[in-house]
Amino acid sequence: MFEKHTTEGYTDPLPGIRQKTLVFGDRTLMTEFVLARNSTLPQHSHPYEQTGYLVKGHMKLRIGETEHDTMAGDSWCIPANVVHGAVTAEDCVAVEVFSPVREDYLPSTLPRSKGR
Repeated sequence: MFEKHTTEGYTDPLPGIRQKTLVFGDRTLMTEFVLARNSTLPQHSHPYEQTGYLVKGHMKLRIGETEHDTMAGDSWCIPANVVHGAVTAEDCVAVEVFSPVREDYLPSTLPRSKGR
């Protein structure tokens, strides 16, 4: 799968947070998150491993009991089922990869079943 950059396809799951699935395969899915300054991604967990890279900005990223002062260029890997969340100090852009594929993040134009 190859995708050219476009400004279309973003959703707004929470105030100040936009997300867009960029590409996906059989085992991984890549998503871009655009987070406005002073936005909060509430503490949550899910059954997906989540590996991320902060492209732009500054945020406090909590993984489990540890808070990380995260700056552009920093990266992380959050194991499945570990509680995590973030608060932005600046406008941020993060790119994250989820494994296995998050069916709930697939574009709505695709069937939501295995064997895509």
